[in-house]
Amino acid sequence: MNAGTRHYAIVTAAYWGFTLTDGALRMLVLLHFYKLGYSPFTLAFLFLLYEAAGILANLIGGWLATRYGIARMLAVGLSTQICGFLLLSALSPHWSATLSVAWVVLAQGLCGVAKDLTKTASKSAIKLTAGNASGQLFKWVAFFTGSKNAMKGVGFFLGGVLLQAFGFQTALWFMAGLLACVLVGVLAFVPPLMGKSRASGSARELFAKNRGINLLAAARVALFGARDVWFVVGVPVFLYASGWTFSMVGAFMALWTIGYGVVQAFAPALVRRSADGLSQEVPAARWWSAILAAVPAVLAAVVYAGPAHLEWVVVAGLSLFGFAFAVNSSVHSYLILAYAGSEKAAEDVGFYYAANALGRFLGTLMSGLLYQWGGIGWSLVGSAIMLTVCWALSLLLPVQATSVAARGPTSKTTEPA
Repeated sequence: MNAGTRHYAIVTAAYWGFTLTDGALRMLVLLHFYKLGYSPFTLAFLFLLYEAAGILANLIGGWLATRYGIARMLAVGLSTQICGFLLLSALSPHWSATLSVAWVVLAQGLCGVAKDLTKTASKSAIKLTAGNASGQLFKWVAFFTGSKNAMKGVGFFLGGVLLQAFGFQTALWFMAGLLACVLVGVLAFVPPLMGKSRASGSARELFAKNRGINLLAAARVALFGARDVWFVVGVPVFLYASGWTFSMVGAFMALWTIGYGVVQAFAPALVRRSADGLSQEVPAARWWSAILAAVPAVLAAVVYAGPAHLEWVVVAGLSLFGFAFAVNSSVHSYLILAYAGSEKAAEDVGFYYAANALGRFLGTLMSGLLYQWGGIGWSLVGSAIMLTVCWALSLLLPVQATSVAARGPTSKTTEPA
């Protein structure tokens, strides 16, 4: 195993551990506070700072990873997540509702910073370790994103099980201990100066991305907003209100996310490859965006028709959504690295995932509002509208490397398909 492959494997394993606990955290918070009687909008509010913090964390994280190295940012992200878990575990049932909400929002915000620092550093490492081998970048990106989402699905299930078996506080202590072990592994095995380069010296330089990155970032806002508008609050609360137990809700969210991750990992087999890395991949992003937009629109119409066993109809429809979403997301994850420059890949990835976090923030906000106003049907309509915007933006993506506005000599695509 060469050094690049070894470093890729270590970073991927570290992010698996992080993602496992991050998925469990979402189920713990959502189900615990729904059981306490919190409204759908209040549940969404608990996650807003978590998502909002990621916007700035991605931008700063990319710059910091470029300046100080990827290993250091991984360590900072893991340590911050451990602090967030311990802060959340200090929540007292004797506090007022206002103080409890404020405390959870603050702890969630800290975890949001941790998540996006860790993700930006991990994803940037792939660009550095994949090299120029034919097809390597797409394959490694697909496996990384697919496997980490499968691990998040396991985390959803783990969160439901831990909450039901041990309670809120003990579950958080267990997850903090798991992450401490991951942190030790990162400090021991990841080169401390990996990814270190000259960082941007001004805000203008940091935000001046090429046309491909800007358009892809805008499409990403719509794509992930369209997922979280039903995923964060709508479907878990809908299923629990339909009579499902915590473990059943967690199991569905887990299976959906694991299946989504598996499809992501195999996405390269579903997308035609091109010699320049863009001319076949960009049309694939457009095609899969169009398919994806149709799924929640049709499902919303079915929901309003009022069939029997509605919860199972929703589950089946969202399984189709998951397949198309996985391929589309995997192609996006490849394209950001194809458009990005090698010298400042961490900054480019950070900018892109700041847009990703903005989409999650908007989707989380609308998830609570739309579900409270119109139930699962409104959540699905909101998803369809956002995906239509995503498809429209994908029509503008540059198809050839020469059509991407250059940002210096590192802006061309370095990955042949």
